[in-house]
Amino acid sequence: MIKVNFKTIVLALSLSLVALFYSSCKSKKPVVKPQEEIVEVAPPAKPAEPVKEVDTDGDGVPDSIDECPEVKGDASNNGCPKEEMKVYDYKNIQFEFNSSVLKTSSYAVLETIAQQIKTSGKTKFLVNGHSSAEGTEQRNMALSVDRANAVKAYLVNNGVASSRLITKGYGEAQPVADNATESGRVLNRRVEITPEK
Repeated sequence: MIKVNFKTIVLALSLSLVALFYSSCKSKKPVVKPQEEIVEVAPPAKPAEPVKEVDTDGDGVPDSIDECPEVKGDASNNGCPKEEMKVYDYKNIQFEFNSSVLKTSSYAVLETIAQQIKTSGKTKFLVNGHSSAEGTEQRNMALSVDRANAVKAYLVNNGVASSRLITKGYGEAQPVADNATESGRVLNRRVEITPEK
């Protein structure tokens, strides 16, 4: 017969109970609620500032639709100055015999004419070349065309839009003085500038 020690039994039972107690009391993890995502909301964007269009002459009409962007005008006239019936009193540009080269004495007159044309809105101008009756008709016609083109080139180089100048040569057909005298022939070697009607 096996002798069982009472103390040993009590100790074994106590240990079993303790083990049982600890195994049934596993540490429980706390329930963690998922955090709500914090979404940052940006303040409403300011509306983009409209792009300011260029207005070179400061008349309130943007250059993109201004037909006279370098001259202050009126919106009702597409940015051009209101047309007034101006009296143009342009002096004729004189030339030497058998030449289409501008005289240096004509430069100041042409610069004044260029300024007046640039401030005259949309008016187009006729640049008409003429010659005296010396030489052949063909030579005089070619000379008159070359003279008109020389004046046009000078005006364009001084800021006048090429599209506003219409050149034509008349040769010896429209004299303003008598071709029988030298003083008359000098006056006939000319270019006239007039507004288109």
